[in-house]
This record gives sequence, C-alpha cells and structure tokens, in this order.
Amino acid sequence: MRLLDFATYFTSDNDLASRVGAELDDDELRRAYAYPGALTRPWVRVNFVSTVDGAVSADGVSAGLGTPSDKRVFGALRALADVVVVGAGTVRAEDYGGVHLADDERERRIAAGQSPVPRIVVVTASASLDPQSRLFTDTEVPPTVVTASSSSPEARRRLDAAGARVVVVDGDVTPAAVTAELERAGERRVLLEGGPGLFGTFLDDDAVDEICSTVSPVAVAGSAGRIAHSEHASMRAMNRAHVLADDDGTLLTRWVRARNAETGQNEVP
Repeated sequence: MRLLDFATYFTSDNDLASRVGAELDDDELRRAYAYPGALTRPWVRVNFVSTVDGAVSADGVSAGLGTPSDKRVFGALRALADVVVVGAGTVRAEDYGGVHLADDERERRIAAGQSPVPRIVVVTASASLDPQSRLFTDTEVPPTVVTASSSSPEARRRLDAAGARVVVVDGDVTPAAVTAELERAGERRVLLEGGPGLFGTFLDDDAVDEICSTVSPVAVAGSAGRIAHSEHASMRAMNRAHVLADDDGTLLTRWVRARNAETGQNEVP
C-alpha cells in the first residue's frame, strides 16, 4: 500500500509525512493507525468497507468486499485495539469468532501493556446468541455480552454457562452504557466493527472518534444499505488523517472527529 496523503496537522510528532508516495511496511502501517497516546477515556474507532457505489455488503455479508490491503489494515486495527465491539446481528451474519493474532503481534501487545489478544464485546438488547457458535467455541478470550435488563434471563444464563461475561444494563443498550462498561474494564482503544445500525447509534450519540473507511474497487448495485443508518441524520464534522491506496484500486482512508480541535483533544499521534 502506498501513502497518498498524510495530514501532518494531526501528527506533529510522527515522521510519516516524509513517506507520502511510498509503500508502507508493517511498522509504518501501525504508526499510521496508532491510537492517541495517554487516553483518559475510551476512544471509539469504527472500521468499515464499502463499494464504489456505496454498498456495505454483497449478498448480505461484507466479507466478499475485502481486498488484500483491506484485510491487512483489518488485521492491523485488531492488533492495535484493546477491545472489538460488534452488534449481535453482525456476529450472526458474519459467523464471528474470537480474535487470533500472530506471536509477534501478541508479544508487541504485551510489551505495550495490553492483553495478548483483544476481547470481543457483543451489543445485544435481547441476548439472543447461539452458545454453540464460533463466538464461544473459537476464541481464546471469552466474549463479553452487553444486554438489556429486558432480555430473557434464560438466554443470559445460557451465555453465562458458555463462558461469556454477561453485563446487564438498565433500559436500552446505549453507546453510553457500552463505553461505561469499557471504562470500568480500563479499555481505551476501542474498535467498532459493525453493523451499520450500531454504527448509526454511536453517530447519533456523538460517540465516534474516528472512522476508518475502505472503498473496495467494485460496484454491486442490489439492495445493500450504507455503512451507517439510523432514524435521523447526524451531521458530524470529520478531518482527513490519511489516504492509502493499493495497486488493485482499493482506497483506505482515516477520518478523525473535528470537534475541540483547539484543545488538541482529538489529535492523532
């Protein structure tokens, strides 16, 4: 992947601006996507892939849109995160399992004071998940399930018996409730992987700090939705952090929320 653009006004202490036009190695890619340092709260990064014509999926799943460079960034983002947050619908549609990392990535995380692999946090109002699915059977770290008090007690017991940590919140499972759970766990580097409804809810609540967006070099038409949807539009100003490109036509962008720019609160390291 080549670095096409790098917004140095976000990154005064990062020398990647000198690499514009060059291929990035794995270390440079990690630096390009580094979380801000000294975080005092959970920083929510969203990652999605879509087509040139704006579709979030092909035949109902996003996996068919992935390209080698998108998969490379996907892996790098997971390796940098403390926790991966995902909605129950996406868990079912994409057959989610736990995060698996190579030995060198695990060692790098341990050296940085992180757990060897990030855990999966599933957001579900109903707690309707299959205890026999890969989420529970193909994972090193048991998932956390954040659900509403109105969910079925029996469903919660089944998930608990399957090894999940079940967190019950009063009322709706809001972004504030999810981030409060992450705050209690001391997890600051958050990666939200979907789905569009969960992304839309976080946008509505102004709880998204950055968006990593891949444009796959295909057009699919059909009835697929967008990467975010909600009942009402939520205008959130974003600043471009960088643009990467692969020879196959894939574009990979990083956008950071523009608010409070004068304080440096949202600067990227």
